[in-house]
Amino acid sequence: MTANPLLTALIPLVADLSRELPEAERYRRLLLALRQLLPCDAVALLRLEGEVLVPLAVDGLSTDTLGRRFKLGEHPRLQALLAQRGPTRFATDCGLPDPYDGLVEGHRGHLEVHDCLGCPLYLQDQLWGLLTLDSLDPASFGRLDLDTLAAFASLAAATVMANERIAQLLRRVEDEHQLAEVYKQAADQHQPRELIGQSPLHKRLQEEIALVGDSELTVLISGETGVGKELVAEAIHAASARAKRPLISLNCAALPETLVESELFGHVRGAFSGAVNERSGKFELADGGTLFLDEVGELPVVVQAKLLRVLQSGQLQRVGSDREHRVNVRVLAASNRDLAEEVRAGRFRADLYHRLSVYPLKVPALRERGRDVLLLAGYFLEENRPRLGLRSLRLTADAQKALLAHDWPGNVRELEHLIGRAALKALSACTERPRILSIDSQALDLPQQHSHAAPTPLALPETGGGVPLREALDAYQKQLIGAALQRHQHKWADCARELGVDRANLIRLARRLGLK
Repeated sequence: MTANPLLTALIPLVADLSRELPEAERYRRLLLALRQLLPCDAVALLRLEGEVLVPLAVDGLSTDTLGRRFKLGEHPRLQALLAQRGPTRFATDCGLPDPYDGLVEGHRGHLEVHDCLGCPLYLQDQLWGLLTLDSLDPASFGRLDLDTLAAFASLAAATVMANERIAQLLRRVEDEHQLAEVYKQAADQHQPRELIGQSPLHKRLQEEIALVGDSELTVLISGETGVGKELVAEAIHAASARAKRPLISLNCAALPETLVESELFGHVRGAFSGAVNERSGKFELADGGTLFLDEVGELPVVVQAKLLRVLQSGQLQRVGSDREHRVNVRVLAASNRDLAEEVRAGRFRADLYHRLSVYPLKVPALRERGRDVLLLAGYFLEENRPRLGLRSLRLTADAQKALLAHDWPGNVRELEHLIGRAALKALSACTERPRILSIDSQALDLPQQHSHAAPTPLALPETGGGVPLREALDAYQKQLIGAALQRHQHKWADCARELGVDRANLIRLARRLGLK
């Protein structure tokens, strides 16, 4: 007796419903079964989040697809699939662009999808997401496949439901059900930017955010320039009981020393030249919510003492006033400096450091996150695609290899700028505007990877005996920065990248040393 292919594909999935499987593995098995049942070139499972479809699992599509976010307003074919309760097959001559054009793996060139099936998934009569099947062969699917897909979709919905029920039970065991409700409430007020990644280091970071978020602990976020410390602060705030209250940010490195105190604590009229009106500071604006102090290591020592007092007592005085203001603020701080080393060097107060670093949280560098670079690249590709008026914006295989090989001194910010720049370069090289644009390694224009041997250090300047340590250190820093400026023709951004410091911090240090 010939086995029923539908039963052959469904039986393992039914068995999986009672198993505790990781989400990624459960969805991987689901898509493998779908391709076994309906042979095609690519399948995807997408979850609907507001007006955006988020890929949870793909098979047969490029890795960066998982990092893309498909806005319904920009993808009429996805809109059409969600508009129907049952499966939909598009005619081979359908003029609606397919969001996966150019993303099918294993095929060279700019091949477009020619046959497409899709079916929405409903959980308890609520639209949850979408299953899509795509083929480069225009005759892959038939009328019978619509019925087969409808039957499969029911089990797919049960698989998703099982996964979400198990996740809910695990959250209850970990006493995190309240956190889920906080996220739901926060979505109505402010949607934080998404932290994208699947690497072990990224998952560990997300676990720590969930752990410390639903607390009142002060968090010191550390990491290199461009890793996304502000996004981490947003995620911590969104995970807290203060999520419905404001998140106020202040870049301490972007303000002149004379204005930092006023920005933090406010001022009264006439407190200083130009203070024509009374003004609330960031602490008062963040009352009941969260204050994020970026580059906190740049605060002048006198302001550090006043910040410590507010953290200890919850009371502040506006500049020029004797009146006390009481505030209830959770502080998150960030720095790309080693603040412990700054304390040892006498440039940062030890008591403030210990007050800020109740929960230290390190954000990993992009080079440590493996293939996360491709997911992030996919996110930035999809952001640039509609701006350039393209149907599809993709990376060639050699471009993906180049991204994985690069060491990313500027981290995620560098990647974001690189993708935008490379997309423009690739488009300008086309004689006609294409529907599908590929970015190759030449358009990325990444530097060749050489050995990471440290450059020969400059000789220490002749200072003579008995010179204080600070003067000797200043002399060496001046020599080091001056040499970098000569190498990079006084391009401050390139110098900062080479020296591994923030550009604004480097300019401030150069001014103090008399180099600018």
